[in-house]
Amino acid sequence: MTKFGFVIDHRKCIGCHACTLACKAENDVPVGAFRTWVKYVEKGEFPNTRRYFTVLRCNHCTDAPCVTICPTVALYKRPDGIVDFNRDRCIGCKSCMQACPYDALYIDPNTHTAAKCHYCAHRTEIGLQPACVVVCPEQAIVSGDLDDPTSRIAQLISRETASVRRPEQGTRPNVYYLGADDAALTPGVPAQPTQYMWSQTKPDTLSPDAWEMKGGQHGGKLRTVYDVAHPKPWGWRVGAYLWTKAIAAGAGVVAALLLALGQPSSPLLAIGAPLLALAFLAVTGVLLIADLKRPDRFYYLFTKPNPTSWLVWGAWIIAGYGAFATLWLLLGLAQVPGALGLVALAAALLGLATAGYSAFLFGQAEGRDFWQSPLLLWHLLVAALAAGAAALIVIGPFAGASGLLFGSLATVLAGALVLGFLLALVELYGPHPNQDVAAAADLLRAGPYATRFWGGVGLLGTGVPLLLIALYMASGLGLLLGLAALGALAGLWIYEDAWVRTGQSVAMS
Repeated sequence: MTKFGFVIDHRKCIGCHACTLACKAENDVPVGAFRTWVKYVEKGEFPNTRRYFTVLRCNHCTDAPCVTICPTVALYKRPDGIVDFNRDRCIGCKSCMQACPYDALYIDPNTHTAAKCHYCAHRTEIGLQPACVVVCPEQAIVSGDLDDPTSRIAQLISRETASVRRPEQGTRPNVYYLGADDAALTPGVPAQPTQYMWSQTKPDTLSPDAWEMKGGQHGGKLRTVYDVAHPKPWGWRVGAYLWTKAIAAGAGVVAALLLALGQPSSPLLAIGAPLLALAFLAVTGVLLIADLKRPDRFYYLFTKPNPTSWLVWGAWIIAGYGAFATLWLLLGLAQVPGALGLVALAAALLGLATAGYSAFLFGQAEGRDFWQSPLLLWHLLVAALAAGAAALIVIGPFAGASGLLFGSLATVLAGALVLGFLLALVELYGPHPNQDVAAAADLLRAGPYATRFWGGVGLLGTGVPLLLIALYMASGLGLLLGLAALGALAGLWIYEDAWVRTGQSVAMS
């Protein structure tokens, strides 16, 4: 067996960036993108300071999460241990960027596909060393077969104290560091500035205390003085996709639940609910495809699928739900009440899967610890109930819904809003497994996203709708219930968007 890896000796590194330039030249890496880069971190206070150079790149993990999550097998593990990529299969979904705990992937602006260090595989295959190894003036980068006990790299690791980045992620990385300061290797520990000596930066990630300008975990004694940009791969479309998917799934689930509990069939439940589900499934599909860097390849999810990726499973689940929602709509239009209940039940089960599969997809994004919460599945299911009930309330007047049906929908909406907000509070104030999760929760609870959470989610999306529902129950005025539903939908949109952005706001490198 062969397992290629790197040793980077920080006792020798002089921070010259020769490895970065050689990598760019050898692999035609475009301006603004990096397969390997050098980060500068300064530690101490004047005059007792020291600068650490940290060479960062793909770690060619033994258990590579980018390979698991890639929906089209564009990323794959070679028999020699190299994690390689095939740009001809990439759809540009950026999920690999979320799965990698090391910020090693980027989107090539020319091909609009993912790219990263591939160990100069084209050189390795003919017996040559990677370009960064050849060019390093201090021989600080050593490459070779980790499984060969006679190789220089294996002997270095056997006799020296070596570190790896983020071992708690369980990826078993194959890039080892000698003489590196642990604080420099750990993301989020150095303070992240808004400008460097020769340039300004608008960081897309925040170190745990950067938003308060506390200077990281060392009170300003450890700070990043040079780094490359690490943009957030997922933007507003992903938050919107969670919102539209919640409405689509919830409409079917809530309607089927009410039918199963004995609610008489009505145009809203027989026709409005499946029509609502199909409409928002279509919008969900448009958002997902539009967010791809190669939308022309979206069908690769079905023709070149990776069965380990929840992106693929999600596509099949949505397609199945859409098929049963269509059958439900046809039976409703044909007024076949006998078969309607069974079809609605089957659609509801697929609706639950449609709402919940994203918890497993975000769980595969192992680089974002905030998204690994065991409460995420329950949040998505509860959010679907709230969104479905609210959407049915909004279209209810156009489908001739009865006051009894509106009362049932109001009860479902109120219960889901209370439970959803309680889940959010437990997420933010409960115990956190590590510093990164605590930092992200702090950003949402008391940091830059706090106004959105407390004002948009707590007040507009929960408090006001609950008050309006109580007033509706007392007065029977339908306008109050409609306003409550609209407020709940607005609050859910705000929460999903803030949640996606918060998860990406803690540094990974």
